[in-house]
Amino acid sequence: MEKAIHKLLSRLAEVEAKLGNTEVFGNQRDYKKLTQEHAYLSDVKRLWDQLQRIGQQMSDNHELLSTETDPAFIEELKNDNTEMELKREKLSNELEALLVPPDPNDHRNTIIEVRAGTGGDEAALFVGDCVRMYKLYADHMGWKYELLSCTPSEIGGYKEYVMVLSGPNVYRFLQYEAGTHRIQRVPATEAQGRVHTSAITVAVLLEPEEGSEVTINEKDLRVDTYRASGAGGQHINTTDSAVRLTHIPTGIVVTCQDERSQHKNKDKAMRLLIAKIAEAQIQKQHAEMSTNRAEQVGSGDRSERIRTYNVPQNRLTEHRINLTKYNLDRILQGDLGDISTALVAHFRQEKLS
Repeated sequence: MEKAIHKLLSRLAEVEAKLGNTEVFGNQRDYKKLTQEHAYLSDVKRLWDQLQRIGQQMSDNHELLSTETDPAFIEELKNDNTEMELKREKLSNELEALLVPPDPNDHRNTIIEVRAGTGGDEAALFVGDCVRMYKLYADHMGWKYELLSCTPSEIGGYKEYVMVLSGPNVYRFLQYEAGTHRIQRVPATEAQGRVHTSAITVAVLLEPEEGSEVTINEKDLRVDTYRASGAGGQHINTTDSAVRLTHIPTGIVVTCQDERSQHKNKDKAMRLLIAKIAEAQIQKQHAEMSTNRAEQVGSGDRSERIRTYNVPQNRLTEHRINLTKYNLDRILQGDLGDISTALVAHFRQEKLS
């Protein structure tokens, strides 16, 4: 790993030299690629420098321990080393995931579609919890998010929620959220204190970039307008602002009712529709190229149960990599970093093998 890091650090110096040349601004596409590479290499350097500092501190502590006689100070040094060992392990995992070679899709705008599954009202509340979790994670990562469509539930939460996220490495760290998420907890309405299980599905789609190959013929599209329902103020029920788009050849249907303007709702629905058509094309290609499920590693099959959130035990289990964490309360507050980096590293190894 050390050899690879030194190679990347050498590349960082090259990239900085190129960015210092004013001629680079003449080609915005090349400039964008260089700035993205610089951000990636800077992250590698930051983590590597932190690991080096921690290693030096631990080495200094061990040297002091070999000569120290004061029991209180010895105990303090040992505790300090224990804390730093935990930090070193966390940083090493982050760095290992970062060393997974960049993918052209890493920085692409990413659409997350969260839907309530089994569990009725509890599933809708869980959708709300996960939407909040992803937004807090986005805030931590410096990503932006924009609502595309949602259907609120009467008791809170959502029957479905669709948003697009943008920012550095957004697809890299969110692509493996696709699948079935299961939660076990005691509902507020449960008098006997029994734990109930409910589930939601998460789909992760790349938003096609401008000039993508996805084209929609108007004659293949059915557009329905209707009055929106749910929260949103009195205006929402007075005009036919909600839009439903049906792509006749594929049968894909999307709706949007969150904007006051029918035009804006149609624009957002069209973005989602194009993303779904693009995803359907990719899935079709995977099916044609693959002869069995094992060859479709990381394809984001929604039927696959990927994660269990056990609230009474404050435990999260990531089934695909046999990872168990006992900080579910923090994870639901957006602390998804450890899980995301572990998944990136795992699926990289899967693809290599």
